[in-house]
Amino acid sequence: MGRRKGNGPGDRVCLSGRLQMLADMVTGGNRLVDVGCDHGFLSIWLVSEGVCPKALAMDVRQGPLASARGHIESFGLEDYIETRLSDGLEKYCAGEADTLVCAGMGGRLTERILSADMEKAAAMKEIILQPQSELPDVRRFLRENGFAVIQENAVLDAGKYYFAMKAVPVRKGEPNGEAAGRQQLYDLYGEKLLMGRHPVLRQYLCQRRRCVEKLEESLRSAGSQKAETRLQEVQDELRQIEAALDFFGRAVTEVT
Repeated sequence: MGRRKGNGPGDRVCLSGRLQMLADMVTGGNRLVDVGCDHGFLSIWLVSEGVCPKALAMDVRQGPLASARGHIESFGLEDYIETRLSDGLEKYCAGEADTLVCAGMGGRLTERILSADMEKAAAMKEIILQPQSELPDVRRFLRENGFAVIQENAVLDAGKYYFAMKAVPVRKGEPNGEAAGRQQLYDLYGEKLLMGRHPVLRQYLCQRRRCVEKLEESLRSAGSQKAETRLQEVQDELRQIEAALDFFGRAVTEVT
């Protein structure tokens, strides 16, 4: 969510942490299409700050789109930001934008939106995604459909972790060598975040490890077949978390 800063013609939008993370990923000079624009603050910030010359804010729901339109008009940006009712990229015309942002929705919905109009998505110079769930599936989907993730970021905003990725179209190809052996880990937690030892990812991993260890202890005492099956899954996750924390060095034990 964003909010207005000030009360006059020179008002600015102050973005939330998760939206600012997305805004910082957009390449300057690119035209934007924001799918699932909600209240339109991302488009408003990018245009008013001179990052994007034009933007197209789209949503499948009339309510959020009307709210976005009202905010755009209040900032006097209706000549630069167009609103459009659209299910995903359905009403988007190829060539109207250079950067696609798709954020604030589940991973499966993100995949559905891209799959439904893959030619339009593949024609973008960059796509920026912030799935709220199923991140490993989204990373795998991108790789298998001819996209390479070139940038990732993470932020803790209002007590919740958000992860974002920027991908560009490339020729399809499978990784090999060391990358192939670590691909599952990269899909789970993000190659760029791991290789860059991102502090927010480390905090997330340590917090998640504490939760999973408590769950493991509870399952060990349950004694049922169902609990035993779940215990194996939990132990697998613990091993993956430990492997991810290895990127940060063996000294990582706790984050407060």
